[in-house]
Amino acid sequence: MPRLAVIGGSGFSSLPGLLALETIVIRSAYGLPSGPVIRGRLGDRELFFLARHGEDQRIPPHDVNYRANIDGLRQCGAEWVVGLGAVGGIGPQYGPGVLAVPDQLIDYTYGRAHTFFTAGTGGKEVNHIEFTEPYCEQLRQALLRSGAAAELPLIDGGTYGATQGPRLETAAEVRRLERDGCDLVGMTGMPEAALAREAGLCYACLAFVVNWAAGKGSGTSLLSEMRCHLDRCIQGVVSVLETLVRTHGD
Repeated sequence: MPRLAVIGGSGFSSLPGLLALETIVIRSAYGLPSGPVIRGRLGDRELFFLARHGEDQRIPPHDVNYRANIDGLRQCGAEWVVGLGAVGGIGPQYGPGVLAVPDQLIDYTYGRAHTFFTAGTGGKEVNHIEFTEPYCEQLRQALLRSGAAAELPLIDGGTYGATQGPRLETAAEVRRLERDGCDLVGMTGMPEAALAREAGLCYACLAFVVNWAAGKGSGTSLLSEMRCHLDRCIQGVVSVLETLVRTHGD
């Protein structure tokens, strides 16, 4: 199995079950990552873990240093990267508690440092990456097989709409996302996926639905709904990752 890294999103300041072996402080030309990279053991396999929002979960989506995070994982030798993401459900099959492995995304973010190929950053030449399929299909399929093996079938596919945050969307914005073809809405899917592609890393998103997107639910407070479903989603995500490292470790 290629060397695996997991980027933890909301609810994942640490990775349950991970035995920490080493704390790696990264020096990046792109500034400070969200925190140290933890090299640890999940089951009998090693992986890297980085909390996207910091160890105290205080870094909002628009302030995450995505370039430093991806560069740091690359420096550690990661080859496969699973980006965990708490999302809202838009499509009818993407209700709270559902786990999905999206295959497409639309970027609605703005003002984020979204590429390594800028003047004055290590002398890199401009490069136009191929991004027709934004996620690594090899890793997507590995996640889907792991979900099935863990008896937690994951939805195969779907379009992730990446919004700016940190506020949640309006009902009108969600209707626009739906017209655009989005099935899920989150705040951290970009530029993380594109940066991973630029860095030559195999990246896929494991999304867990913690609420209906605005205007799609029963009128319950979205924040209350998120808290209600988060713990159950975390258990499912950990089961999938444990199965991934166990069944794809050879």
